[in-house]
Amino acid sequence: MATPLAQQRCEACTPETPTLSRADAENLLRELDPGWSVKEREGKDWLTRTLKFKGFMPGVALVNRIAELAEREGHHPDLELTYGSLTVRLRTHAADGLTRNDFVLAAKIDEIPPP
Repeated sequence: MATPLAQQRCEACTPETPTLSRADAENLLRELDPGWSVKEREGKDWLTRTLKFKGFMPGVALVNRIAELAEREGHHPDLELTYGSLTVRLRTHAADGLTRNDFVLAAKIDEIPPP
């Protein structure tokens, strides 16, 4: 049996790191909470999820927890905080596409308790 994504570690990526095919990304997407999707933005695929909550400060707390996790993993998402929501966007900038790291970090974010 394969190790769950949330128990894996992000690995250092380079421009030579292979990116995932759309089919491989869709398969890994099935291992995440249903709020995640692969969306195109500015001509590139991103693993994206928008989390909703009441107010502003719960989002700030969540940004801080995601930031700590991202720093430990060495893999950093784009975070867009607005009043009542936080959008998390993942793609591996070094490889210029989606890699397994994006799905590993997404699975770890899924384990953070809601604000």
